[in-house]
Amino acid sequence: MIRPGSFTITIEVVPPEGTDCQPLLTELSGLAHLKFDGFSVATNPLAKPCMSAMVVCSLIQQQIGKPAILHCTPRDHNRLGIFSLLSGARAMGIDNVLVATGDFVALKDRENTRAVYDMNVFELVKKARELGLKTGVVLDPNPGSPGFKTAVKRLEQKAEAGAQFIVTQPVYDMAGVEQLADATRHLGIPLVMGILPLRTAGHAEFLHHRVSGISVPRRVRERMARADDSVAEGVANAREMLSAARDFFAGVCIMPPFNHYEVMTEIVAPAAR
Repeated sequence: MIRPGSFTITIEVVPPEGTDCQPLLTELSGLAHLKFDGFSVATNPLAKPCMSAMVVCSLIQQQIGKPAILHCTPRDHNRLGIFSLLSGARAMGIDNVLVATGDFVALKDRENTRAVYDMNVFELVKKARELGLKTGVVLDPNPGSPGFKTAVKRLEQKAEAGAQFIVTQPVYDMAGVEQLADATRHLGIPLVMGILPLRTAGHAEFLHHRVSGISVPRRVRERMARADDSVAEGVANAREMLSAARDFFAGVCIMPPFNHYEVMTEIVAPAAR
């Protein structure tokens, strides 16, 4: 799905917590009139149990007709499970995976849940490539966050392991866009920039102060605080970042906040008829 020389727009999807996927599929079908290339399906985000991301990918491809990227993490599977997952994905026509270490299990949940990590993220990249999957990795954190230089060094190791594209954490200003471009240009791998539309001033402050790897610049937070319509201001920022990404990167992954997929209609242009 992510190809050098083309600009790709994907929409991140969080699977439902229960057993009924139809409401989500109906909502995603309502985006069909927009100009985008596919979906990127998270696997147990925040280390909370959700429906199988592979099942959701397969249902999306069957019922909506758009390709889906399967998120995969060594947190949730041992080596046997990872082979089963990746080979099963190939058999079901899922050709793209996004490999990540995965969110850590919260301390309060560790009595009921254990992270596996039978292999590391570099080994997982190699295994996905061996099975013929187009394999992406994540860059975390972003410019403005502590540890960015270390993250770029780790990204170089992921590239050496065989990564074929990169997806970043959300970016909120041109300074961040330019720093990302400068820091990753030497890798020669398509970079997909994350866009997470802001909802409120409180949302912006929470992401900046409480979510590891995300930096929302002060100027953007102040704009959100001053806005008469904070949702519209967040959408305007997302559109600005989409426009900037077209000049620097291979694509964007738009992450609808709190499953507000309706904001996509204000960010992505309608498809040509």
